[in-house]
Amino acid sequence: MENAGYIALSRQMVLRREMSVIANNMANLNTNAYKGESMLFVEHLESTGSGEKMSFVQDIALVRNLTEGNLTATDNPLDTAISGDGYYEIETPLGPRYTRNGSFHLNAQGELVTAAGDKVLGEGGNPLVLPPNTSDVSITRDGTVSSDQGPVGKIRLVRFEDQQSLVKLANGLYDADGQEALAAEGSEVVQGMIEGSNVAGIVELTKMIQTVRSYSSTGRMVNDEHERMRRAIQALGSPARA
Repeated sequence: MENAGYIALSRQMVLRREMSVIANNMANLNTNAYKGESMLFVEHLESTGSGEKMSFVQDIALVRNLTEGNLTATDNPLDTAISGDGYYEIETPLGPRYTRNGSFHLNAQGELVTAAGDKVLGEGGNPLVLPPNTSDVSITRDGTVSSDQGPVGKIRLVRFEDQQSLVKLANGLYDADGQEALAAEGSEVVQGMIEGSNVAGIVELTKMIQTVRSYSSTGRMVNDEHERMRRAIQALGSPARA
């Protein structure tokens, strides 16, 4: 394969991976607190045997869009959203994990849990437990949870120095990957609201169309180059005319 073919192939490979990222964003248009992702590309130079430089395209990372999604009101007083860059701390069998999805409910023990049944932790690392037959649950901006029977506890909000380094897991959870969970000063809890996905469908659809067109044009370039080489070889291999 000639150099032009290798360069075009590198372009098509990253375009296929970019299409997978776009498709995943589109699939999560309605996922609570989902953060859209995009690929980060750089130029990668390689030297040929003759010393010529070839320029390839390389994807080196996924970049997470950290802007807040739109807040939607619900009829559930246990639903909450975070205003700011904070995260809820969640207790899982594998240790503490973190999320911005505040779609909560109570389990059979009266503990505040996520949709997957993992416990929401309060300050001090303890689960938040509401008394039996409780009613009129209120959650203030600082995360204090109260009912008609009095205060229950305070939802713990944390933040991280490098949010891009958080490892995305299933069920909207993140692993801190060794980072220290810091107090999320300035972040607030909004009761009766859910943060939606920050993916803009029309933007992702536009990117999808552009990616398909780029992939197709690169394929045509490869075919044209192949045809040029075929004709050149055919011409050079033809016997000389008298």
